[in-house]
Amino acid sequence: MAEDFFQKRKLFTYNIYYTFPMRIRIEQNNKEKLAQQGVFGWPIWTCEPSIFEWHYDQEESCYILEGEITVKTKYEEVTIGPGDYVTFPRGLDCTWTVTKPVRKHFTFS
Repeated sequence: MAEDFFQKRKLFTYNIYYTFPMRIRIEQNNKEKLAQQGVFGWPIWTCEPSIFEWHYDQEESCYILEGEITVKTKYEEVTIGPGDYVTFPRGLDCTWTVTKPVRKHFTFS
């Protein structure tokens, strides 16, 4: 009888999927690790103080050399600056507020 109970119960098992918000990941990596990843060979992007909307079609990783940026998404607001290694997830919509001129190494995956 117990076996019948468990067999019937399996019929009522549901798969539940949770959706987690897209988060910007900010890390402080040492220069040795960055060099191993080839970061210093990535292209450099620059931007003067400005405000603009951005959508990430691909994941972007970048290393901030100079400047200050506040990035606002539906879920969070972060400020990034020199020495930050930042990963922006694919599909992210955000607003960039560049408060100090920016220079960053970047790559898309």
